[in-house]
Amino acid sequence: MEAIQSFAKYRLMLVLAGLHILIIAASNYLVQLPVTVLGFHATWGAFIFPFIFMTTDLTVRLFDASMARKIVFYAMLPALVVSYIVTVLFRDAQWMGLSALTTFNLFVFRIALASFSAYIVGQIIDIFVFNKLRQKQAWWLAPLASAIFGNFVDTITFFTIAFYKTSDTYLSTHLVEIATVDYIFKLLINAIIYLPIYKVILDNITKRFMENR
Repeated sequence: MEAIQSFAKYRLMLVLAGLHILIIAASNYLVQLPVTVLGFHATWGAFIFPFIFMTTDLTVRLFDASMARKIVFYAMLPALVVSYIVTVLFRDAQWMGLSALTTFNLFVFRIALASFSAYIVGQIIDIFVFNKLRQKQAWWLAPLASAIFGNFVDTITFFTIAFYKTSDTYLSTHLVEIATVDYIFKLLINAIIYLPIYKVILDNITKRFMENR
């Protein structure tokens, strides 16, 4: 029985790490694609990245803060590499061909590096805040608070490193507006979509663990 539980936990860890890499790579690609919502400039990446906090918070809830930091550590380098490759190959939603990988792309590298830096800092903040509040009776308090602080630090770090005086005119000109709208969207998505999904997944996973005991 212990062997089964260990395997289930190990498999869940791999799934969570894989989700980290997938969400980061998708966000870094989609942040290139502009979108205007209610007259405000933003990018499609704002709609995807908030889900990285769901995977982190679930890890802390199901395991502990130490395990969450390990998953962040194991996922950060693969996420950096995958993000760079995907974004170079699909620049502005167009297939650039494998030959694009033979030329160093500073614009894409800045995005990948910014994501790498923001990911580490943002997730450490998220884990710290969530771990401090996860014992509170209100199940939503920890994920909401960690998302507010984690996303704030993540957004500032990412947009400063990636797009300050960048070669992309749209992103450079509207940097502050995009970053602000991005942060607001992240908070709204967390409150409206992320928290309900988080609760459903948490209840489902917790139930399965209890059944395996």
